[in-house]
Amino acid sequence: MTDDKPAEQIGFSLTGNVAVVTMAKPPHNLLDDTFIESLLNSFEDASKRGARAILLNSSMKHFSAGADVDGFDTGSPKGASPAEVLDRMAALPLPTVAAVHGLALGGGFEIALACDFIIAASSARLGLVETSLGLMPLLGGVQRVVERAGLARGKEIAMFGRRHDPELLERWGVINAVVADEALEDASLSWALQLAAGPTVAYGSIKELATIAANEGVRSADLAQDASAAKVWASQDLRTGLEAFAESGPGTAIFQGS
Repeated sequence: MTDDKPAEQIGFSLTGNVAVVTMAKPPHNLLDDTFIESLLNSFEDASKRGARAILLNSSMKHFSAGADVDGFDTGSPKGASPAEVLDRMAALPLPTVAAVHGLALGGGFEIALACDFIIAASSARLGLVETSLGLMPLLGGVQRVVERAGLARGKEIAMFGRRHDPELLERWGVINAVVADEALEDASLSWALQLAAGPTVAYGSIKELATIAANEGVRSADLAQDASAAKVWASQDLRTGLEAFAESGPGTAIFQGS
């Protein structure tokens, strides 16, 4: 593993082809303009550093306890609209995994929701709690819990402002897996390593179509299908996969991510 810190309070390391991005802002990773911008930059730099998947975690007691309300000028970093904040994370072609422990509240939960997959420790508590301040989620959390859990459950999560146990959110389809606290690091890294070993170009097209379907509907995704698939047909990974299938059967390809 090689270590580097491209931005203050954000750790960056490579484990194989996984970029491990670690939030490290004492005491509880409270979000402000500068911190979020540094986090987004680390995500966007990952592919330039050879990564094929991203694991987001925290070295603090909590994943993120929410926003530092004194650290925002406009409610979003560097003048970007709130929608652009998480859109930049979600738009990355690389698969992303959030490993959540402790609290993931408000903006902290929204950051996790912008990742493709959420793995949570059993003692974690997650929630959109902004209504307790008379506020609403400002980084796209409403849209993303509705997308994952459906309209009724999404409104329940956003409007009641509760701290939810991860088993409930797993049943509602908001998070992907719940593991014992002591297993979180290994389990989340295992997911990320499996994704990093997969067909990176195909994953990027899957993400692209999934985003179009969620934002514009299935018909729009159907219309984009051929153009998205063209990138996969042209990939070396597809040729590798087909050759491995013919020679030794399914599940034997070693993909290079191109």
